[in-house]
Amino acid sequence: MKKKILIISGGISKERLISLDTGQQVANELKKNGYRVKITEPDNNLEKNIKSFKPNVIFNALHGQFGEDGYIQTILERFKIPYTHSGVIASSIAMDKEISKKIFIKNKIITPKFFTYSYDVKNEDLIKKIKKKIRFPVVAKPLNEGSSVNVYICNEKNIIKILNSIKQYKKVMIEEFIGGREIQVAIMGNKKLGAIELKPKRKFYDYQAKYNSSAKTEHIIPVNLSYNKYREVMNIAFKAHKIIGCRGVTRSDFKFFNNRFYLLEINTQPGMTKLSLVPEIAAYKGISFLKLIQWILKDASTKR
Repeated sequence: MKKKILIISGGISKERLISLDTGQQVANELKKNGYRVKITEPDNNLEKNIKSFKPNVIFNALHGQFGEDGYIQTILERFKIPYTHSGVIASSIAMDKEISKKIFIKNKIITPKFFTYSYDVKNEDLIKKIKKKIRFPVVAKPLNEGSSVNVYICNEKNIIKILNSIKQYKKVMIEEFIGGREIQVAIMGNKKLGAIELKPKRKFYDYQAKYNSSAKTEHIIPVNLSYNKYREVMNIAFKAHKIIGCRGVTRSDFKFFNNRFYLLEINTQPGMTKLSLVPEIAAYKGISFLKLIQWILKDASTKR
């Protein structure tokens, strides 16, 4: 008899629709292969659904805040039921861009220069600090959002206007803008799964480029890198996966510029949609969507 899988999707983050898509596609694949599947929201009925359905494994299909930042993981720990992807601490660290970047730096992983901004600095002082520490253009981004939500490339003329437009975050990251190539690397437990290059038609690989099919981002696999460079970026992603303490599948986002790899961030819950990168990398490596999901479920069961 096939296992019972409870999928948690939706949620309250700005990535709700992506999460619903991920949850539905995972559910469809499991159902047609004989699994008993129930989809639930992370709402007041979550505990009741877990206790009544009694799943063998919980598939966490949430994205963004509350879903991949340690909060839902803390709740799930109470039930003593295996759940997919990283645990409380690794999820929390990876989602916090400031903390994760400090860990990268400490472990000699190259990442763009940055500082945090909390709206208590005069405009002219902020401009001076950027010119002194980073130089324009810069990237402004929330500290704890995923899928490039509210991420902007800023110049001296528009940065104040952009920062005011995302003032709801109270604290944001100002990061050095790195040009060059977009390389994404997937890690699957202890396996360096593979890499893919993205060529967005937009300025950079933002939310629209990720999830709007009309944005027409070009996906290139295999990546055109020398053997040594390919091995280097795979090793960096694997190192980041391990030092953060991740488990399951992760995807690390890099920029490749002037023959150097810059790690932007590590994603502990990559999407599982028709435009998602990890399933595409897995398929190229001969791992079907079903096999990928089954591995994630098995990994959840064996690592707890």
